[in-house]
Amino acid sequence: MAGMTVAPRRWIARLAAAAGLLVTVVALLIAPATPASAHAVLSRTSPAASAVVPSGPAEVVLTFSESVRKVPGKIRVIAPDGSRADRGEPSFDGGVVTIPVDPSGERGTYLVSFRVISADSHPVSGAFTYSVGAPSAAPVDSGADSRADPVVGTAVKVARFLGYAGLVLLVGPVLVLAALWPRRLSRRGPARLAWTGLGLVAVATLADLWLQVPYTAGGGLFEVTGEGFGSVFGSTFGAAHLVRLGLLAASVFLLRPLLAGPVGRADAIILAVLGGAALLTWPLAGHAAASPAPAVSVVVDAVHLGSMAVWLGGLLMLAVFLLRQADERELGAILPIWSRWAALAVSALLLGGVVQALIEVGNLDALFSTTYGWLLLAKIGLFAVVIAVAAYSRQLVRRRTAAQRPVPVRRAVLVELAVTVVVLGLSATLVQTTPARTAVAEPSGTQAGLFTATLSSSLFTLQVELDPAERGNNSMHLYAYTKDNQPQKVEEWRATAALPSAGIEPIEVPLLPLTDNHSYGDISMPAAGEWQLKITVRTSDIDQATVTATVPIR
Repeated sequence: MAGMTVAPRRWIARLAAAAGLLVTVVALLIAPATPASAHAVLSRTSPAASAVVPSGPAEVVLTFSESVRKVPGKIRVIAPDGSRADRGEPSFDGGVVTIPVDPSGERGTYLVSFRVISADSHPVSGAFTYSVGAPSAAPVDSGADSRADPVVGTAVKVARFLGYAGLVLLVGPVLVLAALWPRRLSRRGPARLAWTGLGLVAVATLADLWLQVPYTAGGGLFEVTGEGFGSVFGSTFGAAHLVRLGLLAASVFLLRPLLAGPVGRADAIILAVLGGAALLTWPLAGHAAASPAPAVSVVVDAVHLGSMAVWLGGLLMLAVFLLRQADERELGAILPIWSRWAALAVSALLLGGVVQALIEVGNLDALFSTTYGWLLLAKIGLFAVVIAVAAYSRQLVRRRTAAQRPVPVRRAVLVELAVTVVVLGLSATLVQTTPARTAVAEPSGTQAGLFTATLSSSLFTLQVELDPAERGNNSMHLYAYTKDNQPQKVEEWRATAALPSAGIEPIEVPLLPLTDNHSYGDISMPAAGEWQLKITVRTSDIDQATVTATVPIR
């Protein structure tokens, strides 16, 4: 009777898992198709930036290097008197954004500010001016600050790290319990670890969906709207995360029996299919889906991620449970098998990493001159350390098998775990960093050689961005915040740049206020060296403070 009761339950679990997989397939089929692109940049405008046209245009056209999507309410044209000159919603056609404008507007200078989303889910923002008839004092955009709160950017990286950590905690116990776990040992500890991992992945996925709204639209952690959620859910990023949640829910029905005891081959196959499909949702929501070879990048990224979870998850199970609870006979059977699995996982990691690097970096100059390249080099260095420790562990296993006596493997496993946790952190940062191939190709005004610094005074905190931090023309963005990280309204901005070592006296930087706490300026820096930047911000009739920074110009 007990066997007859268990069988229907297993069939129900299989049907539920199959239903979840079916829903996933349908969601993937109806998800919006997006052309391959990444970190789109503004390539030209009509009217051209800083141009003077004889009469008011009926539309302003922004042309980006890649396809972009709309951020609700974040594209504005401000007339010389500060009123809105745009009429109706802008239209999007691939990388071309058309903004209807009142052609009968007054003479003077107009401000165009924009924020859009590139195909890899990252926001792109900027501003420029044009004049009708003759230039005038530039207007100020009184709309909400379109820049994401720095707390949001940090929270996005934390959520990504938690998702990776949860994947490790889930995959390790499931793999070991399914294939290597001694029957005499209790499954309670590994089962708790697996449920914790599943919960972390689910929480991180929900956090990703929530944070994507303020990350793309600008604002703080809780500045979200229904329209913003609608935009996120209607994107490939949102579809991939919803699919992941569906797959997690479907896998619960098969995880319960596996974590309680051995399961049949059919259940294991269905669970493996669900896991493989879930792994694909990570690259589909990031850089891989927007690379020059998206099909290759998505598969390679999924293999890379899966190999990491197998390797690190297996190490965790060894360190926490098997090396402490299994007897010598059991370890003699388990360790050689695990050693072969680890070698395969490391090989897949290495191969996947090489392919990813070739696609996302493109050339040696990008590897050594971009933030993405530097982070990748750091990851490679740490990976080399882990490989060396893993090779040492493999030698210990061989010695243990040959000598049939205890050899201290656990210490080497713990070192592997410690270093790979740091590698996970670098991976979480890499997925939020502009790919090197895009960074070196971007024109001035983008992330190619960006200098950024946060300066503090008694009145405010100032974030400074200078791009591309090279000889010649540079664009400067200044963002002022209060001590509690809220936008600081600024009455007046002043900035100078000097290069004392070359005898260059302070050069005044003309600044254009874009919002209450955001100002923009252009400056030509004719020589390389350590430039001294001095910025004075007046926040009221009587309150002002000056901050300084040293900017290396190449």
